[in-house]
Amino acid sequence: MEQDILMYKDRPLVRHGNTIYYGYMDQPYVAILQIMSTREFQGEQIADKVTVQLFRTDPNITKLKDKIVKKAEGKGLYSALDIGSIWLERELKQK
Repeated sequence: MEQDILMYKDRPLVRHGNTIYYGYMDQPYVAILQIMSTREFQGEQIADKVTVQLFRTDPNITKLKDKIVKKAEGKGLYSALDIGSIWLERELKQK
């Protein structure tokens, strides 16, 4: 059984619990979105406070603080994803 992967701006979105990975792991950077809190909207739980980090994928970097390039907090998933996609696009164009 083949599973469809959710894509956003031609990059994959993979969720594991409250963490969403955005981008290709074989590229130098990915964006990591962490859902910190949720709120109810029309009977459903939606992301409220989301932390976004631009993260180096280089396996030779061992310290977590050295892997994190940028970090911000967004109100809602779309806002955080928008920030992450802009950062990711800028960094990947520089390489």
